[in-house]
Amino acid sequence: MSALAEKLRKAREVRVEVGDFTFTVRRPTDLEMIELNKATAGRAILPFVVDWGGVTELAMLGTGAPHPVDFDAAACAEWLEDRIDLLSEIVNAVFKAYEDHQNKLADAVKK
Repeated sequence: MSALAEKLRKAREVRVEVGDFTFTVRRPTDLEMIELNKATAGRAILPFVVDWGGVTELAMLGTGAPHPVDFDAAACAEWLEDRIDLLSEIVNAVFKAYEDHQNKLADAVKK
């Protein structure tokens, strides 16, 4: 991916606080939103989670090291598929980030 494309993706990132954890999610583009359906977005949202904070093996497994682990997209997906309480909050945050972006664009047009 080019440096400019990476900057564009980075500019769409938002942080989501869910309980003791912080997830960094990438706001979907307009095209991606056309392809997403909020009612069934759980699995489809997983690729939009691009980082986390405060996640430990202990939190994920109920056993293991209590120190934060580096982000691992595959492990994140496995974990969140079984933590609907967290995933539903992330889904809501991703859709809200898109809605906020659309509102910001609409406000800019009005000015």
